[in-house]
Amino acid sequence: MSGRNVYIRGRAVVASALAFTAAAVGLWTGFAGSAPAHAAAAVPTPDHVVVVVFENHAYSQVIGSSSAPYINSLKTGGANLSQSYAETHPSQPNYFALFSGSTQGITDDSCYTPGFSSAPNLASELIAAGKTWGSYNETLPSQGSTTCSSGNYARKHNPWFGFSNVPTSSARTFAQFPTDYTTLPQVSFVVPNLCSDMHDCSVSTGDTWLKNNLSAYATWAKTHNSLLVVTFDEDNRLAGNKIPTVLYGQQVTAGSSSTTTYNHYDLLRTLEDMHGLTHAGNAASGKDITGIWTS
Repeated sequence: MSGRNVYIRGRAVVASALAFTAAAVGLWTGFAGSAPAHAAAAVPTPDHVVVVVFENHAYSQVIGSSSAPYINSLKTGGANLSQSYAETHPSQPNYFALFSGSTQGITDDSCYTPGFSSAPNLASELIAAGKTWGSYNETLPSQGSTTCSSGNYARKHNPWFGFSNVPTSSARTFAQFPTDYTTLPQVSFVVPNLCSDMHDCSVSTGDTWLKNNLSAYATWAKTHNSLLVVTFDEDNRLAGNKIPTVLYGQQVTAGSSSTTTYNHYDLLRTLEDMHGLTHAGNAASGKDITGIWTS
């Protein structure tokens, strides 16, 4: 057989193999409803992610401030996003943006009807992918309670209650935050109450609360392929909505910093891509947080 015939025959075999593979993938896709998702190569895949959201302080009020020694120690040992921005004002729509890629029509802090939306969100995507989700809400009266407020608890900071596709039972009290961190969901949010989150109390109060309640997890995360994210809902309305955002964990390069502009939608997309999820709302046009990971 001539060299040209061998070449043509070889190409035919490769083409046939590719066609078979494509057909097989098509059959699988048709069966499952969508192609399988995979974690984006640009971001790591932590075993556990804990996101803590504080309130109403600008970047310059926290980063470099003597009132926040613990958060700044996390910055030193982790990564600092020096151009991180919230979406809007007041608080509540920012929480919806971070959780679902959209403010869902929320424009104020008033108490909404529980389960008013069935839009995709971080929790519904995790659940659909067979992964685990949970929230830990300080001073929540009881697991799954949909009350609007109770003492220092405010539901306006807990957007998961707005979605019919997120079980209310996945909203736990902060007292239920485990001491065995291997039992944490793959992704969870921690929402301090109105004093601990710096809304009604000082930066120092919130910083001390974070140290007292989550420093043990942060230390554990450094050696257990896990991640702590500390961010804010919005600024103090005086800094162009520039907020502190710090990441700390085993796959975060210590002392790293990014000057890329990021927002809540970018953080949501990053969390989604870490777990091979689809993208909710505006996260679809967002970008992954990069340049701070060890690999």
